[in-house]
Amino acid sequence: MTSTPHHADLRSQLETLTTEAFRPELAEIDRMPTLDIARVMNGEDTAVPAAVAERLPEIAAAVDAIAARMARGGRLVHAGAGTAGRLGVLDASECPPTFNTAPGQVVGLIAGGPQAMVTSVEGAEDSAELARADLDALGLTADDTVVGVSASGRTPYAVGAVEHARARGALTVGLACNSGSALAAAAEHGIEVVTGPELITGSTRLKAGTAQKLVLNMLSTITMIRLGKTYGNLMVDVRASNEKLRARSRRIVALATGAADDEIERALTATDGEVKHAILTLLADVDGPTAARLLEDSGGHLRAALAAAQA
Repeated sequence: MTSTPHHADLRSQLETLTTEAFRPELAEIDRMPTLDIARVMNGEDTAVPAAVAERLPEIAAAVDAIAARMARGGRLVHAGAGTAGRLGVLDASECPPTFNTAPGQVVGLIAGGPQAMVTSVEGAEDSAELARADLDALGLTADDTVVGVSASGRTPYAVGAVEHARARGALTVGLACNSGSALAAAAEHGIEVVTGPELITGSTRLKAGTAQKLVLNMLSTITMIRLGKTYGNLMVDVRASNEKLRARSRRIVALATGAADDEIERALTATDGEVKHAILTLLADVDGPTAARLLEDSGGHLRAALAAAQA
């Protein structure tokens, strides 16, 4: 099969990327005993947290900027293709049950749409136009944040999403796993976590994917802490949508207040199961409606509501 000029150019680009580098020392990994392969793979994975640690100042700066926008009512939007897109969708989908975020407050966009979560959509990642259309469908505003995610840092869908969002005045973050990436350069906040060549050449669902998951965890979780979605390290905004979460709700109220089980039941009943409100009724000795008002006046921050109640 003859390469077209475009394919030859793309191949030369890929050959410059650390994430695509070939490791000759692993060329016979398929002949190794299974346990040895597992040890090698585990050893590779231990390098990922150290690579993330080098980018903590950039991650923290991005979090503070995201939190400031979300406090004004903005949304957090992850945009990527393939593994990167799936990780963004995963992070977004876990925010409502964990932090009781409103529908659409944290959004995951994957090139090719929902079907791309389970099936490869040919050509979707190569389309910056598709990214623009997906963002336009959300009615992007200047209070929103778009996080473009791409291991290579050159995926047209992710770069296009960041460029379009920035042109619309939205905050932009570019998360890549190669240095000197187009994605980081296009964003206000570039985060390049260089995880190095993969165990299986070019399989960026491995170390690069792990790094992206760790950083996305930080971006969403620490933003939610800044927005008052936790009290200490307790998930006080948890949405009790099943039996496990209802049991967790009671445990959270117990840990925060030290109250007896019957008091916890009364508090949760009086506040329609809202953990944060129940804690406030117990710690500040106020009724449910007063707790709701104090929390509303405090922007949902439980510590601030407690201080107001005790003032």
